[in-house]
Parts: sequence; structure tokens; C-alpha cells
Amino acid sequence: MSIEVKNITKRFGSFTALDNISLEIPTGELVALLGPSGCGKTTLLRIIAGMESADAGAVFFHGEEATHVHTRERQVGFVFQHYALFRHMSVFENVAFGLRVKPRAERPSEAEIRERVMKLLNLVQLDWLAERYPSQLSGGQRQRIALARALAVEPKVLLLDEPFGALDTQVRKELRRWLRRLHDEMHIASVFVTHDQEEALEVADRVVVMNKGRIEQIGTPDEVYSAPASPFVYRFLGNVNVFRNRVHGQWAEVDRAPEGARDEALAFVRPHDIEILREAVAGGLAARIQHVQAIGPLVRVEVDHRGEVFEVELTRERHEQLALQGGETVWIRPRSLRVFQGEQLLPAQHFDLGAGI
Repeated sequence: MSIEVKNITKRFGSFTALDNISLEIPTGELVALLGPSGCGKTTLLRIIAGMESADAGAVFFHGEEATHVHTRERQVGFVFQHYALFRHMSVFENVAFGLRVKPRAERPSEAEIRERVMKLLNLVQLDWLAERYPSQLSGGQRQRIALARALAVEPKVLLLDEPFGALDTQVRKELRRWLRRLHDEMHIASVFVTHDQEEALEVADRVVVMNKGRIEQIGTPDEVYSAPASPFVYRFLGNVNVFRNRVHGQWAEVDRAPEGARDEALAFVRPHDIEILREAVAGGLAARIQHVQAIGPLVRVEVDHRGEVFEVELTRERHEQLALQGGETVWIRPRSLRVFQGEQLLPAQHFDLGAGI
């Protein structure tokens, strides 16, 4: 079942949580709502679920309006960050709960409930814990039980609110890979909220980047990371270096714009898109090595250019070739960058970094 939200607006007093949001999620797609705290992503998820009402706009499930349909009737499975399991119930009874509270006419028989619950516990690979209680489970196991409970009622839509937020790093990595595989098996529309960029880029089919109640960009993980549509998306998704430019015509000159100048533009470049060279080159900037640190397969190099520190990432092999030492002068040159003037992405231009030579 597909999901569509049209022109959703939500205010809490004078605070605008959602400002005219529109979004379509087809059946079978796993979408991440990504953004900082307070950007509106959880509010949007709760409006889709029917747990919150919008001040304006509409929600559609498979083309039919569901704006005023009660949560119980939306056929939505919801997974909370903190599990929300019943402590006095066994794992089996937690998963069976949604089936047991159905109206009598819709409630499966006891044999059907047992069959469905055990099938789900097997699906989340925890059938051997059916008789245990939540207090006897690890955080990762509790979250998988919470997911099984959400799936027990056979939802048409699955919504997850920071489902791995309370777990440690290693468990998060394991569970998000597991969630991706599970979603591919079930093939229903799924939406999950996260503020973890790596999580969104690894798991989702598409990422919706939100900021201050608005959508900044929608795209595949590669699109939002490699071609950010705004300075906010650039800064939010991974490390980035910012060079100040003065723009005139088809030229953008690094180091030629004082901060706040009318023709100032900002050039954004990822650390791995900067090369370090031993000799002066056209389009390069002279810089002094400040710090070199090996981090796993990469080497992070901090360089100072005219009082501003930039970060460069090298492979270990390239670092060994350069044999960089703190305090020495090198040349840095961006391989690719994108320039924004205010919020506007400027068209492909010629960027002159010669000012730094």
C-alpha cells in the first residue's frame, strides 16, 4: 500500500513543526526521514500513523484519503524507539497482543494466533525466546520483538521511530542490515525516522532530508550525499570543507571574497575529494600540514591555509607515497566541488584557486 502526504502543516502554538510537506512513498519502498532534532520528522511519522492530526493537508493510503481515519483502522505497524513492550507479558504474549485485542469478529482462533506468532518469531530469529520476558532480553532482542509485534497484525504500512536509537553502535549496525533484508522479504511501504546519517544512507531506498519543518532534498542515498541540493544538506551529511569565493560571470575565485560580501559564494568539497601534492600546481592552494592521523583504512590530514583549517582524507597507500610530516608546506587541490550563493546552487563554472598560490 502506497503512502502520500499532501501539503501537511502542523503547528504547536507559535512553533511550526511541519510547513507544507508533500511526499509520496510507493509500495515496497523503504524511506528514511533524516534530520536534526526538532526538524519535524517524528511529527510527520505520527501524522501518517494517525497518532497526531495535521492543521492542514491530507494523508492518503493507496490513493484513498485516510486523514480522518482512526489509527486502529489504518493498518499501520508502529515501532517505537524504546520498545514499549509489556514487562509482565512473555515474548509470545507481547507479539500476540495485537491479535488478541481485535474485535471478536476479526480475531483469529487460538491455533491461528499461535501459528502466526511463532512464524513471526522465527522470521526475527527469536523463536527460542518465546517464553522469556522482556527483562531477560538484550536491547537488540527487545527491538526485534517490538518489530515482530508490529508485524503481527499484518500491517500494510510499517513506521519506525528511531528504532535503533537506544542501542550501542555494533548492535545498530547488525540490526539495520537485518531490517533491510526483512523489508525486502515483506515488500511493504516502510518509513523510518533517524538522525543517524550513516544509518539512513545504508538502509534506505530513498532519503528525505528535513530541516526546520521543511524538506530540503529527496533522493537516493548516493544522490543526497554526492549531489546535495543545499548548503544544509552538504553540512548535515558527512564532513565537508567550505571555501569562500567571489563570483563574477562564469568565474569563482577562492580567497577573493570577504565574509558577508554581496558577491560571496561558498564552495563545498568533501575531504576525500581534495588531493595533496608536493609541488605547486595551477588551481592549487599552498597549505601547511597541522596534524596527521590514521583512522582505519584512511588517513585524515588537517591543513592550514591562511588561518583556515581544512580536512583531507587519503588512502593509506597515498599517505605512504607522500610521507607527510607536520609543519611542512604542501599544495591542496579540489577534484570536484559545488558552489552555492546563498541557497542557490550555481551552474557549472570555472573555479580559479590561483589566488592562493
